[in-house]
Amino acid sequence: MTPGPKWSNTRKRVNGGSFQVAHKIVFLDRETLDANVRAPNFEHEYEEYDVTTVDQIVERLKGADIAIINKVPMREETLKQLPDLKLIAVAATGTDVIDKDYCKANGITIVNIRNYAYNTVPEHVIALMFALRRSLVPYVLSVRKGDWNKARQFCYFDYPIYDVAGSTLGIVGFGALGQSIAKRAEALGMKVLAYDVAPKDGLVDLETIYKESDVITLHAPLTPETRNMIGEKELKMMKSTAILINTARGGLVDEEALVQALKDGEIGGAGFDVVIKEPPVDGNVLIDADLPNLIVTPHVAWASQQAMQVLADQLVDNIEAFVAGKPQNVVE
Repeated sequence: MTPGPKWSNTRKRVNGGSFQVAHKIVFLDRETLDANVRAPNFEHEYEEYDVTTVDQIVERLKGADIAIINKVPMREETLKQLPDLKLIAVAATGTDVIDKDYCKANGITIVNIRNYAYNTVPEHVIALMFALRRSLVPYVLSVRKGDWNKARQFCYFDYPIYDVAGSTLGIVGFGALGQSIAKRAEALGMKVLAYDVAPKDGLVDLETIYKESDVITLHAPLTPETRNMIGEKELKMMKSTAILINTARGGLVDEEALVQALKDGEIGGAGFDVVIKEPPVDGNVLIDADLPNLIVTPHVAWASQQAMQVLADQLVDNIEAFVAGKPQNVVE
């Protein structure tokens, strides 16, 4: 695929001699960001590619000192072939696609995006919660099938409906997003229980979250410690009417155990915006399940138009700060 530059290349004269590029910036997966990316305030050459495969990374980053990525993997075998690379600017929060140890040992700075999804993710969580508590999807599908046309009364009760007000929300991961969701939940008349690995006043343990919550929403990073943190054992602790929502990372929940729990009626429903492998080119047990109480969206909880523009602006802010010698949002 040929690059589609949106910034004009700019060059500067060095020592009164020939012109040369000051910085070369390459955005490897521009298609992942539907927002305007402004030109940085320093002299540069810019290239962008909609999509980049692993075997295209080295050639496309040849001579570049700044790489912009979202989900393109930057592993040691790739990074060692890029001696000019000084900055990886991630157009997202998660950095698990990058070999951070190699970068640290070889002077490559990583910066990411923070605190941009303060409205879009909480609103997606609330939307999933309402849809599942009120069985919106199965009722919509049933009406489309013609079930209402055949009803003996003015309505029918094929799927259970539960109020949100008066129910209990359990939040796993009580950082900025978790706290933003808590405020919305309290405004809806919900009781909030929260857990976080960092000690905070008023938090509860995970077992309390699992046993007492009507809705559980996950906002934890994916680490060796959190992988499959919710499996068969934890699902059996939950109420039979409980809703599990994951807009954080695929892999936090044992997907096969979740599908089985839904089929067996051990929990009431689930709303997932993430799966273990994205995109699920080889299929996925959640997507293939075709259950009325399971909603899967394609990792778009973060992607309101407003949030993506905030992200794009912060992305360029991060690059400008690095070039100015004052790096910000550095990932250790």
